[in-house]
Amino acid sequence: MTTLGLSSPKENLKLSIPSISFSEYMRGSMLAAMKNITLRQLRVFAAAARHKNFSRAAVELHLSQPAVSTQIKEFANFVGLPLFERIGRKTYLTAAGDEMLHCANAISQVLKEAEDAVAQLKGVTGGRLNVAVISAGDYFFPRVLAAFGESHPGIEFNLTVHNRESLLRHLADNLTDLAVMVRPPTDMDTVAVPFAPHPYVIVAPPSHPLAGMRQIPRAALNHERFVQREQGSDTWNSMHEVFGRQFPRLNIAMQIRSTETIKQAVVAGFGLAFLSAHTISLDLKAGNLVVLDVQGFPALLNWYLVHNRTKRLPPVATAFKEFLLSEGASLIERLVQFGPGSWPGETRAHAAAPPVTAAARAARRRSARQL
Repeated sequence: MTTLGLSSPKENLKLSIPSISFSEYMRGSMLAAMKNITLRQLRVFAAAARHKNFSRAAVELHLSQPAVSTQIKEFANFVGLPLFERIGRKTYLTAAGDEMLHCANAISQVLKEAEDAVAQLKGVTGGRLNVAVISAGDYFFPRVLAAFGESHPGIEFNLTVHNRESLLRHLADNLTDLAVMVRPPTDMDTVAVPFAPHPYVIVAPPSHPLAGMRQIPRAALNHERFVQREQGSDTWNSMHEVFGRQFPRLNIAMQIRSTETIKQAVVAGFGLAFLSAHTISLDLKAGNLVVLDVQGFPALLNWYLVHNRTKRLPPVATAFKEFLLSEGASLIERLVQFGPGSWPGETRAHAAAPPVTAAARAARRRSARQL
């Protein structure tokens, strides 16, 4: 509390004025400005603030960059202060932008809680299911959602596809109910449950000298060129885990962010590729690619369903989680048509290995008890 003494010829007046911080003042001004903005402007600003890049925000929101710039400009006009500043080649939030982002996140969270509350009232016959998957999942996951939707009519689906970095950011920002990936984060407070095996294979063009050979030694791959997903992706990390000490000896000649482009590069003869078997079924049918019979392959990892531990899942998300745990493995095998019966050299001992490890099955049982 600040006290001001005012002298006058007749008396000494004292006025008491509450002391507030600059942050509190800014936040109050921002909340007043919020009365004039639209939810569209709010979402555009929040995306631009997360990415610190208007072009990336435009891609996320499926808008043009000029449209994003226009929304941000109108948003800043309501606030009355600049929200972004450029220093060199980088974009940063101003103090006003930082406060505005705080307000925007709070409003988004309240809206999400209201949506979840309505979904609770509707039960699993309605509501919206928000699922984010890594890029390898987009080859089959829409059909998994369709299978779930057949027994749950009235549900709306929001499916987004990401690379690993983007997916983890989506999860951290609470922008999705459930995330589907291969390698759950170790530095976030999440629940991660394996629900289906995820085999990885080595693919080549049909004309490659190793095509058709049996029991190819893994050491033979040291003399081949590889075309791979970018460093840091789930596929790159899985490849590193599977090859272990051999990994540094592999010749990764090209890194590409698109699985489809990698397959086309393999077809063109640029090299071999370590890929999810769930991404190549159409290419195998078309005869564009072949799976090499390499010792120790297919390498079996798992698909995981991940959500924030403290998140209150809406009924539709809980129902979908139960669906994946009970039917996901068999459903995905039918959809991608790549299981033990179609593996190269399937009579090998490793082909009879259980699709999900004992530790993974134990984690599934623990999660089932939590539902």
